[in-house]
Amino acid sequence: MDIEILEMAERKAKFILKNSSPAMANALRRTLLSDIPKMAIDKVEFHLGPIMSDDKEYESVTPLFDEIIAHRLGMVPVPTDLDLFVPQSECVCGGEGCPNCTIMYSLNKIGPCTVLSGDLEPLGNPNLRVKDEFIPIVELTDGQAVLIYATAVMGTARKHVKWQVANGVGYKYMPGVEVDPKRAGDEDVLNCAEICPKKVFAVEDGKLVVKNPLDCSLCRSCEHSLGERGGVTITADDTNFLFKFETDGSLTAQQTLDKALEVLADEAKDFKLQLEELESD
Repeated sequence: MDIEILEMAERKAKFILKNSSPAMANALRRTLLSDIPKMAIDKVEFHLGPIMSDDKEYESVTPLFDEIIAHRLGMVPVPTDLDLFVPQSECVCGGEGCPNCTIMYSLNKIGPCTVLSGDLEPLGNPNLRVKDEFIPIVELTDGQAVLIYATAVMGTARKHVKWQVANGVGYKYMPGVEVDPKRAGDEDVLNCAEICPKKVFAVEDGKLVVKNPLDCSLCRSCEHSLGERGGVTITADDTNFLFKFETDGSLTAQQTLDKALEVLADEAKDFKLQLEELESD
């Protein structure tokens, strides 16, 4: 199994999975969706009672239920350093919470204003500020205020979607698009340039040419329009797959892909050990 990177931006990736199988492609897809660990806010504490600021008393109340605010905070992407943080179940603190497994945030705002994700202040390391600073949390009117302490811990999307790093994960068989050179200039074949919804073809020097083969969605509209006469052949290679995905920003696309491959490799090793134990019994 090999990987050829076609595009690798901070939050999105496109690559070719080569010399593989549909089973392995689907395993990689499911791993990207469900098994990548990240930090997310899991516990939110709300201050009850009046809040004093500049010798003025504000009411600790918002237009939304506390549960809704907590849910919104949980969905805010939290920057994750996989070399620094570990799950609480594996931490030396025994899950009580320490700098190795938790991130503490405070949020202190007075109205009138819109409380945004960027108002979350990390306690300690300033590098742990959330990157998406303009996610709206709640609207405060004059006289209202909110004081919150939130704790982020590591988890995976198998437990809750707030720990899902990758989204829009998809793949397709590698398309093969060929134009019969004997019919490349025929009128019905030239019409394929207009018929194709993905604009795979172009007309150059009076002939149909394949311009963007990787964009082919395997809909075969071109083949169907030509009927039995043919002129364009579409194939699907089930050993090579075109992948793409995006991340929520808690991890980069490269970190997400690297971690997914690491998780798959570890699972394969564990499965091999289990088979060896069964054979030895």
